[in-house]
Amino acid sequence: MGEITIERVYDYRADPQRAGAVFLVDRLWPRGVSKEDLDGVTWAQDAAPSPNLRIWFGHMADRFEEFTSRYRSELDGHPERAEPLLEAARSGPVTLLYAAKDPEVNHALVLKAWLEEQQSEPE
Repeated sequence: MGEITIERVYDYRADPQRAGAVFLVDRLWPRGVSKEDLDGVTWAQDAAPSPNLRIWFGHMADRFEEFTSRYRSELDGHPERAEPLLEAARSGPVTLLYAAKDPEVNHALVLKAWLEEQQSEPE
């Protein structure tokens, strides 16, 4: 199984050289980022939180625990949405790109943890 890392999309643009597969995991395209900036990056918007959950969360730190629970429920209910990420991780390193400002309160952290748990489960 490959290592899964997360990174802000704006940092990635400055130095886009990464080993393995790179996925943008936001539902909305990040502001100020062109498609050319992310050439070779797969947009996995289906793996992002649902629109209603994203809006409810609003990146509020005091909602992060409840957001984590709700987002994990979405992923558990529709694991096929994250299957391309899991497939890539089975064959090498994966980088998940996100646009949120806070590196400690964002959906990419939850998605990374969920993917790592899926990797460790027997098939």
